[in-house]
Amino acid sequence: MNWVCYLICCADGTLYCGITNNLKKRLAAHNAGEAAKYTRGRRPVRLMHVEPCADKSAALKRELQIKELSRGEKQALCGMI
Repeated sequence: MNWVCYLICCADGTLYCGITNNLKKRLAAHNAGEAAKYTRGRRPVRLMHVEPCADKSAALKRELQIKELSRGEKQALCGMI
């Protein structure tokens, strides 16, 4: 399994961070309203940033690190600013 940590931009401009081992399927689920509760009412979503991770544990740790960043730092990570 290839785990990744990803950042998506929701239709309302907010950013959502998550992990998955199947990015294509997860993005489709977000846009279908079948993934995270947070993104259900904020569709469509756009993929902004992806980081490959060694395993699920590493992906979870990176997700936590990214969630602790400020909005500006997340935008810089995505190349938005």
